[in-house]
Amino acid sequence: MVFEDDKIKVILFNFAISHRNLLFMLLKNIFTHHVHFWLKNKADHQKLIEGLNSLTAISHIKQIHIGVPADTHRSVVDRSYDASLLIIFDNQATHDAYQVDPIHDFFVESYAGPLCEKIVVQDSVDG
Repeated sequence: MVFEDDKIKVILFNFAISHRNLLFMLLKNIFTHHVHFWLKNKADHQKLIEGLNSLTAISHIKQIHIGVPADTHRSVVDRSYDASLLIIFDNQATHDAYQVDPIHDFFVESYAGPLCEKIVVQDSVDG
């Protein structure tokens, strides 16, 4: 015998399975540009964040996230960086245009270059 609560659980489960796209979004046909920054001097953190925020004015960017290490502690998590930048582009062509945008050039010359001892870039496309 199925109880009322069990019926509701079955209905919700079936809805979730058939409407997965409402519960999360699988990103497809995009180009991601993920950059991690290590500062020479930790006191320059706010200045780097200021510089990263200047990049939001670049029209080729579809979405952007500027962040710092999350408070997660697992052996596979690298929390040694000081700031991160995740940009989503429509395609490689818009990424390439971003790379030569004068605002990006100014960021590299005025913020990233002088303030950072290490920068790691990871670009990715659909697999």
